[in-house]
Amino acid sequence: MSIEVKVPALPESVADATVAQWLKKPGDEVKRDETLLELETDKVMLEVPAAQDGVLEKILKPVGSTVTAHETLALIASGAGRAVPFAVEKTPAVKPATETQPVKVQEKPATSALSPAVRRLVGEHEVDVAQLKGTGKDGRVTKEDVLAQVKSATTATSGVSLPEISTAIGERPEKRVPMSRLRARIAERLVEAQHNAAMLTTFNEVNMQPIMDLRARYKDVFEKSQGVKLGLMSFFVKAAVEALKRFPVVNASIDGDDIVYHGYYDIGIAVSTTRGLVVPILRDADSLSMGDIEKTIASYAEKARDGKLTLEEMTGGTFTITNGGIFGSMLSTPIINAPQCAILGMHNIVKRPIVENDQIVIRPIMYVAMSYDHRLIDGRESVSFLLTIKQLLEDPSRLVLGV
Repeated sequence: MSIEVKVPALPESVADATVAQWLKKPGDEVKRDETLLELETDKVMLEVPAAQDGVLEKILKPVGSTVTAHETLALIASGAGRAVPFAVEKTPAVKPATETQPVKVQEKPATSALSPAVRRLVGEHEVDVAQLKGTGKDGRVTKEDVLAQVKSATTATSGVSLPEISTAIGERPEKRVPMSRLRARIAERLVEAQHNAAMLTTFNEVNMQPIMDLRARYKDVFEKSQGVKLGLMSFFVKAAVEALKRFPVVNASIDGDDIVYHGYYDIGIAVSTTRGLVVPILRDADSLSMGDIEKTIASYAEKARDGKLTLEEMTGGTFTITNGGIFGSMLSTPIINAPQCAILGMHNIVKRPIVENDQIVIRPIMYVAMSYDHRLIDGRESVSFLLTIKQLLEDPSRLVLGV
């Protein structure tokens, strides 16, 4: 008897999905709850498991197919070990040896033994798993192993990651691949934001020395008590929440001809992944401790890399913070995450000469940028908001005192 593998119920507002990758092929034995394939929507990745043990009999929707909820994807022949009419390569008979000799077996990592995140990286970068030496438990291949191989291959081609690049004179290789659903959605939202908002950006600089000193003084105690490292983002989230309380219009959004003032502070944290930029939300950030903020961000970053973020974790938000500084960006003009009306951009920290008490001193300086929708936020509010964040960060005691 054949069991149908169906598309699960899709998240609200998601009409269809694309078959991103099959992790099994016809003839493979499958176990109950083992992931068979991955579906890509314009917001999240969905894993489709096997409903029971058996053999994958037939794939009805190949990679690239667009599918809707409850549509049949494949058929499973029920019963593990059941004979299924697939071509099987015959193994030549081995003649008995007169002397027992050790047989050298070359072990190769089984694709089915890889985690979903590792399988996704292997597929995206076309990595030959057999060439990898796993550093994980029991020799299992990890994400770090795959990324190291990708980096090595990229370096070998002088930064060009196109496959099979010819070195012949006059060759001009190209590779054309379809845009992923997530990348297409990101492109659509960014263009929409630029077309529909009167977007401006204001800038300032922050002397990060007080924050750096505070982190150096308490980093060990904080990590021991909270179980997570003390990063910069928790300071910026706290400062942003305090500034939003003082300037409610920055925490508002436009709905048609109405202004919606939000009485809560859901802060979006932009996270870069191999699939594109995603923005999970810190719900009620005003009620979170710095330890809670750091733990939640670390959890979101791991989920984002593994494609495990849920739609609920990325829905909503009243204000967004993005950090291009981790990639070395000195200055940028971030694009608003609609329907929000403002976004804060962090950048690289560089030692620069500044004047303090009429003396030229060297301090770690970060340029910060705030893009805002001028339809709702005037220059006075935007500049004052960013100045407030600067003041709070340059004197962190203000965050405790609320002044």
